[in-house]
Amino acid sequence: MKAVRFHEHGGPEVLKYEDAPDPVIGPHEVLVRVRACALNHLDVWVRQGMPGLKIPLPHISGSDIAGEVAAVGSIVTRIKPGQRVVVSPGISCGQCPHCLSGRDNLCASYQIIGGYRIDGGYAEYVKLPEVNILPIPDGVAFEAAAAFPLTFLTAWNMLVTLGRVRSGDEVLVMGAGSGVGSAAVQIAKLFGARVIATASTDEKLAKAKELGADEGINYASQDLVAEVRRLTAKRGVDIIFEHVGGTVFEKLIPILAAGGRLVTCGATAGYLAQTDIRYLFMREVSILGAHMGSKADLLRIKKELERGTLKPVVDQIFPLKDAAQAQRAMEDRKLFGKLVLVVE
Repeated sequence: MKAVRFHEHGGPEVLKYEDAPDPVIGPHEVLVRVRACALNHLDVWVRQGMPGLKIPLPHISGSDIAGEVAAVGSIVTRIKPGQRVVVSPGISCGQCPHCLSGRDNLCASYQIIGGYRIDGGYAEYVKLPEVNILPIPDGVAFEAAAAFPLTFLTAWNMLVTLGRVRSGDEVLVMGAGSGVGSAAVQIAKLFGARVIATASTDEKLAKAKELGADEGINYASQDLVAEVRRLTAKRGVDIIFEHVGGTVFEKLIPILAAGGRLVTCGATAGYLAQTDIRYLFMREVSILGAHMGSKADLLRIKKELERGTLKPVVDQIFPLKDAAQAQRAMEDRKLFGKLVLVVE
């Protein structure tokens, strides 16, 4: 098969469109003919190399995958050849207390497809356990199907499971132009929250408002803290949806309302930040970390996708062979929503 792989860590130039071995499925696995694969920042981080983490090379990235079933293993019963499917991106053991309690994303053996150990969807074919395969809702194109699993799953876990969002909450969504940020705006509105979106340009803020955001803050030209206080009459926000980190993180704790929750899933601007812990105990605020989400959550999200209440946002589409160009576009951070590779 054709695939985009890297044999060494480095810049986008290390990505090579080349021949790779065809996946061989086991009895419980499904072979998917990839039609679309969305990009995530994880793809860039893995390509660049993670300090202290050795990744088997060559490696195929790509966690968000949609396509058609090419073949099934001997004990697969739920999924049939020819079905249009989308992939649940997290693989777990299925037997530990976390998995059996529905929190499979906390499994000690949890792996993300296309992440650090398992080859992903930058290829014509990918093999996956049957439990990770879901039928695509009718009327949803491959590109849109590939654009929702990882980002919507992460945003749902952050806002619904951990943040306990409810009607009337005021929610600050950092980086609303990203894939996970655009998902967060929609999920928060689905639950009746008032959404304050942040982005680096007025154009991105306008698109966030089209998705349902009530207010917007251009953090490149406005004072984030002052604007939040103004928009909330100095009360602060109930939930901060955070995936930036760095010095920005340090500004956020003081603008949480009493009993507020900051939920974070990333550190694109830096992983070290200072916190004045007096805000934590005097106002009883919480800092929560989120890592992906459960397979059960993805089933709930898929139902909302079928109803049309949640919609993946696709910014640009690239052919598989141009994966390096697509990753450069991600690094430029000018996009709104997701970038998707298509496999002809």
